[in-house]
Amino acid sequence: MISDTLFTEPGKILWRVSELNRNARVLLEQTFPLLWVSGEISNLKRYPSGHWYFSLKDDSAQVRCVMFRHKNMYLDWIPQDGMQVEAQVLVTLYEARGEFQLTVEQLRRTGLGALFEAFERLKSRLQQEGLFHPERKRPLPHFPRQIGIITSTHTAALRDVLITLQRRIPSIPVVIYPALVQGEGSAAAIAAALRAAAARSECDVLILCRGGGSIEDLWAFNEEIVARTIAACPIPIVTGIGHETDFTIADFVADMRAPTPTGAAQLVSPDREEMRHRLRSWRHRLQQTMARHIERRMQTTDLLAHRLIHPGERIRHQRMQLAQLRDRLQHACHRQLEMHQWRIGETRRRLQSAQPGIHASIRHQQELAARLQRAMTSRLENMQFRLLQQQQHLHHLDPKAVLARGYSIAYTAGGDILQDSQQVQTGDKVQLILAKGWADAKITGTGK
Repeated sequence: MISDTLFTEPGKILWRVSELNRNARVLLEQTFPLLWVSGEISNLKRYPSGHWYFSLKDDSAQVRCVMFRHKNMYLDWIPQDGMQVEAQVLVTLYEARGEFQLTVEQLRRTGLGALFEAFERLKSRLQQEGLFHPERKRPLPHFPRQIGIITSTHTAALRDVLITLQRRIPSIPVVIYPALVQGEGSAAAIAAALRAAAARSECDVLILCRGGGSIEDLWAFNEEIVARTIAACPIPIVTGIGHETDFTIADFVADMRAPTPTGAAQLVSPDREEMRHRLRSWRHRLQQTMARHIERRMQTTDLLAHRLIHPGERIRHQRMQLAQLRDRLQHACHRQLEMHQWRIGETRRRLQSAQPGIHASIRHQQELAARLQRAMTSRLENMQFRLLQQQQHLHHLDPKAVLARGYSIAYTAGGDILQDSQQVQTGDKVQLILAKGWADAKITGTGK
């Protein structure tokens, strides 16, 4: 951040030089974003530390620049005085000398900006189409039966790949599909070699490789025809193009990218020594597992042998246990018998102490039983007399008894008992209930 002195003390008369330079540097760095500047290199100096110091100039001005070692180490070309370049810079100020300068982050030759823009446009379009998606990339075979190499037959990259394959797994055959990898027509040649490898379908995996070079040298691998041919190829493809810092469109479309051609050969081929080491490790583990298994079985056998007892010895031991159980049972029975005998004696003593009152209680119970018998007999006689009275009373109230004396009951046509002459009119039908049976009648007259 900018020093508070710059804002909190605007009226300060004296400034220290270090304060002025520090605030000027911060103001420059915060004001100017990371930007690209074009110009001609002059007074280039390479220090033993690896840092580069030079000036960028045009027809009317120049500016001092510094490119530190950790930035310039990734360049695959050597800048020279008089070269026209484009630099991505951070505007700053070297406080110790108060010198305005540019800190260079990236450096490229003039004209490469158009290539980078074309690279980014094609990359964005193919990415939107899904050619870079991890889901479409295929796994590499662990043990390929045959490996194909697409590159120029006169490149050091081919020699490095063949040496690596010979060292790692010489038993796998290799098929070379020659193709021009630089210059005019190289993109079409690479695409034709890829289509030929796909049509012949004789390899399990393909290596598309080339040695290092500038972006112009590697531009064939940034062409759309190469990218789409790689995407359409049914055989898994590994790219090993340029150096570790070089990225091409082909790398993004391929099933796997290696940093170098040698790295691509290592990815597609199993290492013979590693396989031997792995087999030795598996054999050692298998031997150890079998030895542990046998030892456990031997220990189990010893344990079972120790637990194994002769049948005669087992019978003798069981007889001893049976004798012990019999003694314990007899002892328990004797104790139970003694306990019951003591309880019987105790009960007998208690009964004997309570015996004098038993006869009196028996006599009292007999007297109570006689009294209860007499009371029950008297109660039954009274209830029988009252029941006889109630029966006689009910007999007098019985309607059938009244009917038997010559009376009858008359019902209206609606089923009501006829009690008042106003309930019927002349001509109405009524029903008469007699002591025996019933009879229908007709009203011929009424009166009070």
